[in-house]
Amino acid sequence: MIAQILAVARLELAKTFFSRRGLWVYLLALAPAALYLIHAIDVTHDHEARQALAAAHPVATATLLSVHTGMSADDVVATAGEPYAKNEFRRRNLEVATFRYTDGESDFAFFFRNGELIRTSQQDRCNLQKDSAIFATVFQFFYLRLAVFFGCVGIFTNLFRGEMLDKSLHFYLLAPMRREILLAGKYVAGLTAAVTTFVIGTALQIAALSWHFEPGAVSKYLQGPGWGQIAAYLGVTALACAGYGSLFLAAGLLFRNPILPAAGVLVWEGAILFLPAALKKGSIIFYLQALCPVVASPDPGMSLVQRLLISSAEPPAAWAAVTGLLAVTAVVLVLAAWRVRRLEINYGTE
Repeated sequence: MIAQILAVARLELAKTFFSRRGLWVYLLALAPAALYLIHAIDVTHDHEARQALAAAHPVATATLLSVHTGMSADDVVATAGEPYAKNEFRRRNLEVATFRYTDGESDFAFFFRNGELIRTSQQDRCNLQKDSAIFATVFQFFYLRLAVFFGCVGIFTNLFRGEMLDKSLHFYLLAPMRREILLAGKYVAGLTAAVTTFVIGTALQIAALSWHFEPGAVSKYLQGPGWGQIAAYLGVTALACAGYGSLFLAAGLLFRNPILPAAGVLVWEGAILFLPAALKKGSIIFYLQALCPVVASPDPGMSLVQRLLISSAEPPAAWAAVTGLLAVTAVVLVLAAWRVRRLEINYGTE
């Protein structure tokens, strides 16, 4: 039986990886890594520019931090020297100016009105803690909810529905093997393709995000929580592929148009923030987020009404979340096995 499952999986895996219809899945998995790489290049160039400006206009960090509101423009120049950039705007009875300084790491902006400092702004260089929070937000609200979700839709719904449309599924059904074995082989193939694609995508995102940091900072991070967090993200990605993959494999068997149930699941997963705590436990993303090592905070731009609508629920323990996800996957696969045993092909109605 295992040999038959592996034989089906090898055949399906080759078709899945080299199918032209699945090329967009690879783009979906790799797009965030490309964006992080662009971000890393931009941060590197920005840091090099700040270093050059600091060499041309040297000023100590402590000096810049000592500047406070109420000082005059002349006092600031006397304290910190000439800024590397100065923008001035004059109208009748109004004079606005902005002085910019840098110590090579952070960028300071001082805003003046009629010669008096009214506001200061400090833009720090990216650090691992800040970028880890950004990665957690993008991973949980984009990568899991959209990239992995739609990638699994594309991979798993085509395992049966695609062959029905191509009018080739009957060749499998005429073969001397149980249909549950066919289902298991197709699921193993889809899971292998999805996990390989999206786990590599997650690893590339982490590598691209940390590319612009100094080796010493990265090494310190890895010696601390780094390796554990990376393993958690990779594991969550694999579990997401297993959970969503079982749902969409069953959808390809139960529905003539699996896009409709996929849209329903997408709406449910997206609305889970606003549902009561009891209903949250019926969502795959609820358990996936519980396994993420860094909690992603809601969008700070949300209105007060939106924040009041968000309900909170105590996240399950890691072992409970993993067990729950695997149990849901098993139940859905049992349902799919029941359906595939009763599957009859009539290409005229497909």
